[in-house]
Amino acid sequence: MVPKSRRSTRSVPKAHHIENDQKAPLVRVLVVEDYEPFRRFVRSSLGKRPDLEIVGEVSDGLEAVQKATELQPDLIVLDVGLPSLNGIETARRIRILSPNSKILFESQDSAPELVQQALSLGALGYVLKAHAATDLLAAVDAVLRSEQFVSRPLIDRDGQR
Repeated sequence: MVPKSRRSTRSVPKAHHIENDQKAPLVRVLVVEDYEPFRRFVRSSLGKRPDLEIVGEVSDGLEAVQKATELQPDLIVLDVGLPSLNGIETARRIRILSPNSKILFESQDSAPELVQQALSLGALGYVLKAHAATDLLAAVDAVLRSEQFVSRPLIDRDGQR
């Protein structure tokens, strides 16, 4: 025990609660991918981010429309090549039923017409699966800021898609 004469008389400030000091809400993500190994990769990549919460995973377009309508996610990572309903038509329907969800396409297909069609539907991003290891999280960040993102190989020398 410390003698009274050596005890510090300074008081330790009490922790105070700040009303506005709350964590930002998690970004709710729906992953739509029919190829299980790639879906695991997307889930694993997004799972590294504490600000993202995967609220659903589906493997075909019709399921995606249903889940998007039910969950109203903030972000949908959407494959272009899906069974039952392709990603383009899926996005078209989701735009109507979950209009506030931001869409980020991912695909193996780099055809300029397809990329343009995907973006003209209101999607903000298009990531080539071959570049997903480096582009996926950067694309997510851009899309969440309402900025457009496309994988570099989709941009020609003049900066045009």
